[in-house]
Amino acid sequence: MYWSRFLSLHALWVTVSSMMQHYPSVWGHYDVCKTQIYTEEGKVWDYMACQPEARDMIKYVKVTLDPPDITCGDPPETFCAMGNPYMCNNECDASTQELAHPPELMFDLEGRHPSTFWQSTTWKDYPKPLHVNITLSWNKTIELTDNIVITFESGRPDQMILEKSLDYGRTWQPYQYYATDCLDAFHMDPKSVRDLSQHTVLEIICTEEYSTGYMTNSKIIHFEIKDRFAFFAGPRLHNMASLYGQLDTTKKLRDFFTITDLRIRLLRPATGEIYVDEQHLARYFYAISDIRVYGRCKCNLHATGCKEENKRLLCECEHNTTGPDCGKCKKNYQGRPWSPGSYLPIPKGTANICIPSISSIGNPPKFDRIWPNISSLEVSKPNQANVCDNELLHCQNGGTCINNVRCQCPPAYTGILCEKLKCERDPGGCGQNSGQGARAHRPLVLLTALLAAAGLCTW
Repeated sequence: MYWSRFLSLHALWVTVSSMMQHYPSVWGHYDVCKTQIYTEEGKVWDYMACQPEARDMIKYVKVTLDPPDITCGDPPETFCAMGNPYMCNNECDASTQELAHPPELMFDLEGRHPSTFWQSTTWKDYPKPLHVNITLSWNKTIELTDNIVITFESGRPDQMILEKSLDYGRTWQPYQYYATDCLDAFHMDPKSVRDLSQHTVLEIICTEEYSTGYMTNSKIIHFEIKDRFAFFAGPRLHNMASLYGQLDTTKKLRDFFTITDLRIRLLRPATGEIYVDEQHLARYFYAISDIRVYGRCKCNLHATGCKEENKRLLCECEHNTTGPDCGKCKKNYQGRPWSPGSYLPIPKGTANICIPSISSIGNPPKFDRIWPNISSLEVSKPNQANVCDNELLHCQNGGTCINNVRCQCPPAYTGILCEKLKCERDPGGCGQNSGQGARAHRPLVLLTALLAAAGLCTW
């Protein structure tokens, strides 16, 4: 008897689990744009905010150097060994594969032995500054999700600036300054990210933590993304709901972690000392073995996929949106102004889908305008209407599609697709009994009903 009840309970749990498999976790992964849910009225589409998963963005980067002839090897030249700056019999030769150090070696997959790296010419023109700009471009808006990590094969530079662009390289803003002496190099007091707080997280700082010279264990430079996330999500990023909420409500914060391009400005190579040894200028150069940038395509919370097409990243837009960043409504779906999705309320957010234009449902006006409620429309040509169907435009929240021309909504809901609560228009807003709370608990209610039907629940 107990065994049969266990099997019945297991079967019910499998059924409910399959229905809930696309629900985000309590913190909100936003990995599904829409899913069909079961209600008392049948299957309906439930739309959610969604975003692509984070990935290694270096796979899609284009790199340019300025000056373009700054890479060593043409003509061939000798330089000093990494570990021994006075052993200067190493050679860089662009015409020989084993001795060449082209820019693509900043991003290649490599084992520990041997390491591969890009290398600049030596500081042979001293005292003229040895300046190099390394620009990383994606031709796509990217949201950073992890630390930017740059590994130098030479010593870390004495002076460097990391910059970002939000407009494809037309304008640049500093991200962070790096120096052995911040006050001398940039007239800034040295700081670390640990000196910041929620209120100063957007402050541009100069740090001396990553600017030591020829030490074999001091090759890495960080731009600390996760440490800044931690001001909102906690030290181990356990409270992602708090971070998402801040990103949703503070535009400058979200823009801070958003880029289209990065620029590494190398201003002074590692000297390991105060003065430059003019007798051994082959000691001074830049060499980078690895750059890591992790992030996701910015799709304005309207897509979970991002594909490469014609060497360009494009969001695979849903919610009736289109564009490289899902930044506008599709044709015939401009029934209200485009809006990005929202992380709130946690955990599913708000999809803010684009809805059909009035011109697409056969009304006499030939221009698109906003119609807050389809039930107020007098549709003159129902055969041309396409307000709802049984696929992409399923009436929401238990609404019924009537002849593809309108959604018949439950009493608590309104809107072209029954996507709005009526109480939102009231001065007092929506209370706990508005229907929104009941909607959130439908899977639990359904599970309870199934258990009761099987005689396995007594409460």
